[in-house]
Amino acid sequence: SVADVTSRFYAKDMHTGERATIERAIRDQMMKYLDEKGIRVEAVLLKSIQMPPSLARAIEEKLEAEQQAQRMEFVLQQARQEADRRRIEAEGVRDAQNIISEGLDPAILQFKSIEAFLELAKSPNAKIIVTDGDLPMLLDSENAVQTSNRLRN
Repeated sequence: SVADVTSRFYAKDMHTGERATIERAIRDQMMKYLDEKGIRVEAVLLKSIQMPPSLARAIEEKLEAEQQAQRMEFVLQQARQEADRRRIEAEGVRDAQNIISEGLDPAILQFKSIEAFLELAKSPNAKIIVTDGDLPMLLDSENAVQTSNRLRN
């Protein structure tokens, strides 16, 4: 009977993809009894399933909870992928910095520094250049004057 077949399934299965499986199982069960009487059952369609409101509500709540869990799993997966992307990007930046730093020779740095100061020397602005014997350091004379005035006051 229909009750025998449906008792093998969960109530939520009647509202999900298992519905077709339940319909086939009911059809097969009916065919066992009706074939010998010359009645052929082509299909069984479950149209309107009436459940107690509390059961229907419980099924809906469970399905919503499952969907929420799937959403959270998707969010976690996105976060993991974003973390992987950032890790790969950071590794690329680190590798690029290592390659650049390996190629920086003190003589090249000094040469580039001299080039920059030659360009600065062409400017009519006042400049103060401090050096420790290696690379010179440029002080902005206007800011230095403003700073010393603030210190005096």
